Amino acid sequence: MEDQAPQPRVSDRPDWLYLLREFYEMYRFLPAGGSKTIRAHQRVVREAIARLMRTDPVMRSVPPAQLPVTAHLRRALDEGRSGVLAPVARTLDAVDHALHWEYGYDKVPKGLARAYGYAEIAGPNGPIPSTEVILGLVLFAPGCTYPAHAHQGIHESYICLSGSVSENDYGVYAPGSSIYNPPGHTHRITVSDLEPALLAYAWIAEPEVLAGNKMVLGVPRPK
Repeated sequence: MEDQAPQPRVSDRPDWLYLLREFYEMYRFLPAGGSKTIRAHQRVVREAIARLMRTDPVMRSVPPAQLPVTAHLRRALDEGRSGVLAPVARTLDAVDHALHWEYGYDKVPKGLARAYGYAEIAGPNGPIPSTEVILGLVLFAPGCTYPAHAHQGIHESYICLSGSVSENDYGVYAPGSSIYNPPGHTHRITVSDLEPALLAYAWIAEPEVLAGNKMVLGVPRPK
């Protein structure tokens, strides 16, 4: 009986390692707008990514999967390659065929089935195992409205890679800009009518909070 080949580590899959490095660089160099809270979050994320790269975990076998919204991925990446975060878009080109896109909940809210999806890159369910940070991508079709929701116990940030979005109608976020949502903060995202939007995201929380956690929609009900 032949010995089975060992499972590859991240360092054995350079395309995924490069993608981790791009996430690290985004959280190292993107401006914090003078906010000490955002700057601290960026530091925690990049330190978690640095530890993850040093640990060099064994890759998890996650089958690729697509959703209707991934028909917009090529356009989003094309737009991203001409933007301020072009290196990230180019790095994603090497792994986009292997991404596992999903909704994250059983019953898809009306209007989202063809307009939304996310792919975890590192975390409890992604191809790169991690217990202290979740990294991933969110793709929105043009004109999408992502309903109001909140994440309990999770520090969340988005980085716009292509397209443009608004959160809670407070401002417009274009490529190179970032959004920080503290735990429990209710937020609603709307997307440009003309172009898809591709966002990178990071979640920081205690391991027991991240374990099995997915990007589900929902606002906590008052007790």
